[in-house]
Amino acid sequence: MIPLPPVEEEQGLIALTDNGNEFFLHPDAAHAWMRLKEAAASENVQLELVSAFRSVARQAEIIENKRKRGIPDSDIFRINAPAGFSEHHSGRAIDISTTGFAPLEEEFENSEAFKWLSKRAIDFGFSMSYPRENRFGIAYEPWHWFYQSEVE
Repeated sequence: MIPLPPVEEEQGLIALTDNGNEFFLHPDAAHAWMRLKEAAASENVQLELVSAFRSVARQAEIIENKRKRGIPDSDIFRINAPAGFSEHHSGRAIDISTTGFAPLEEEFENSEAFKWLSKRAIDFGFSMSYPRENRFGIAYEPWHWFYQSEVE
């Protein structure tokens, strides 16, 4: 894994509210997310943010809480990137869900939202970071999408 330059807390990020929850994203990613969500809604596809920016300290806390529950590091790091290496630190990664599907579960791949994202997310600069058998060894995450830039 290549560490991404982390954003220090919410500095340089913008806040947005999605389904009553506040999230922070890099301005380009936030604007692209809003356009993506609006385009999906215009085709009767509901998208919901589950997670966005996460600080290095928060990532370390998540990992430590799993260790305290007795989860081995090998299992933790198949699901969570080490602190300092998560795409969420950049403010450009988002976790997405939709009504009727449990957040952050593989079953999301069976949703109309996932089918729509698979076809259209790239038009808004988002790509799925962790497909099956990805080069990072991270578990398949159909809900996790990363903003790079919009297609011109």
